[in-house]
Amino acid sequence: MKVDRLNPKGLFESPFFTHTVAVSGAAKLVYVSGQVSYDDQGAVVGRGDMRVQTEQVFASLTRNLKAAGATWGDVIKVNGYMVGMTPEAIAAYREGRARFVKKLPASTLVGVTSLVHPDLLLEVEVIAALGAKPAAKKPKRKKKR
Repeated sequence: MKVDRLNPKGLFESPFFTHTVAVSGAAKLVYVSGQVSYDDQGAVVGRGDMRVQTEQVFASLTRNLKAAGATWGDVIKVNGYMVGMTPEAIAAYREGRARFVKKLPASTLVGVTSLVHPDLLLEVEVIAALGAKPAAKKPKRKKKR
């Protein structure tokens, strides 16, 4: 699989995302639904705390990726939805994300007025592309004499 991370000339260069990610030869695409700051019982974790909610969201995303056989290195697109978007909240989100994401995917972060539960501050969904496995080599046949 070939992954090209493109930042075309004429656009600003951001340290937080890649403008375009093009994938060719992917054998498997993984779409992870938006994850929020719920624990395994469905209770909100980190009420009012963007740092704690970011950690919980990215931990949940990691579990989903692993279940599909993917890692953060396979993620090509991140969409985030944030309630109460402020410079401080964005900084907390970026700091938390940086602990998981090393290769910058194409990313979008949108400010929203609310999510499915009034205590949730963040929802994030991802798309991952996994490469094709190399074809197994066929054993060489001995020539008959």
